[in-house]
Amino acid sequence: MKNSIILGIESSCDDTSAAVIRGNHILSNVTAAQKVHLEYGGVVPELASRAHQQNILPVVHQALAKAKIQQNELQAIGFTRGPGLLGSLLVGTSFAKSLAMALDIPLIEVNHLQAHILAHFIKDANPSPPKFPFLCLTVSGGHTLIVLVKDYFDIEILGKTLDDAAGEAFDKIGKILGLDYPGGPILDKLAQQGDAGRFEFSKPKLKNYDYSFSGVKTSVLYFIQKEVKKNPQFIEENLNDLCASVQKNIVEILLQKLKKVAKDYQINEIAIAGGVSANSELRNSLKKMSKENHWNYYIPKFEYTTDNAAMIAMVAELKYEKGDFSDLDINATARYDL
Repeated sequence: MKNSIILGIESSCDDTSAAVIRGNHILSNVTAAQKVHLEYGGVVPELASRAHQQNILPVVHQALAKAKIQQNELQAIGFTRGPGLLGSLLVGTSFAKSLAMALDIPLIEVNHLQAHILAHFIKDANPSPPKFPFLCLTVSGGHTLIVLVKDYFDIEILGKTLDDAAGEAFDKIGKILGLDYPGGPILDKLAQQGDAGRFEFSKPKLKNYDYSFSGVKTSVLYFIQKEVKKNPQFIEENLNDLCASVQKNIVEILLQKLKKVAKDYQINEIAIAGGVSANSELRNSLKKMSKENHWNYYIPKFEYTTDNAAMIAMVAELKYEKGDFSDLDINATARYDL
């Protein structure tokens, strides 16, 4: 891999991030989280785009300073074109276009989902990257996919969620349980102190490789409503066990489908990616299932699981090597399929 120096910019949701990469070595990866959404229990798109406008200059400046790189040493700018919140994407897109034009260097658009998958090829993401072809379970707050990765830029979606994403289900159930936003990481932490076999919740019965999590959310909601009528302190008295049982249910849904795809396609190279790949139960269960099924499994470092610019810079580096550049009239897009 060449030693091109590229700046990556990520602004698809509520994290403003910038990273500098040389070859596949990350020199810096800086992210500014937005606390403004906590009191609303979810991301407010208008507030997110305003915060990106405030954060992007200092974040890029910090990323360059941390990498000890001057602007004139950059050879390209990579940015998230989509999918995501349009207002947020527009901030990153406009900044990347302006900087690329000012420095007279190539502009490279990146698909956010592809970046999650290819984060595995960052030098320090794994001791060794997955071998093609491999399956990747890509799970976040907005997306849940099983993809077949035949090459860096040959990725086929085999299954996807028909409604809520797994991360969205975690957050919504967290809200039902009275947890702060985002509920997923808090639920994970509480679950580690609970009995995962205490409560049973519904699982979807889809025959193909697709997912559905709206039924799980509804199952938890109705169960909680019924129990709280009998005992108003039910959630408080059983919170850890509820979290553990919910987490076990969602992780089993994710991995049972992944196991079926791996068997049908006879592939033993298995990876996970996206924000939910930071979930402790998913990581531990994948390790256990990999041992049982003789899989080679790949779990990225925590810093490359949530939305970050390092993964954007990685894809930009791969595209730079191909000479796959974007025109300056390119626009952000909220929907952007793999």
